[in-house]
Amino acid sequence: MLRVQLICVGKLKESYWRDACAEYARRLSPLCRFTIVELPEARLPENPSDGEIRRALEQEGEKILEAAGNAVLFPLCIEGGQVDSPGLAQLLEETAVAGTGNVAFVIGSSFGLSPEVKAEGRKRLSMSKMTFPHQLARVMLCEQIYRAFQILRNTRYHK
Repeated sequence: MLRVQLICVGKLKESYWRDACAEYARRLSPLCRFTIVELPEARLPENPSDGEIRRALEQEGEKILEAAGNAVLFPLCIEGGQVDSPGLAQLLEETAVAGTGNVAFVIGSSFGLSPEVKAEGRKRLSMSKMTFPHQLARVMLCEQIYRAFQILRNTRYHK
């Protein structure tokens, strides 16, 4: 069974975001080994310098890569490519068929992801040209992963 991780920097503060993610995790449980890994954000001052931000991203990046282990990485970042829902399903299927049993989607902090995490990614993804709060992006990604599995199973969920 494919292992799918969602590695996120930061926590969901509001219960409604946590409830939504928990619902998709429940739905995904018979389809894959789905886990959400929350990593702490690096502490930064109120108005951080570029150097402070770079060091924080490096620290977060080390923790992300450690949490991912040998997973195939799909980092979400502004310069990533957009895929439609069937395209995401195809990415999961291709990864599974290639013999890789471990996939990790990565959502960074509000400052993004380190260059090292982006470089390790098999494919950089972007949800949209629009900007979304990280909490909403996490819920949307959970739903899209669930939708991808439904597409692969050829169910009526994806119309």
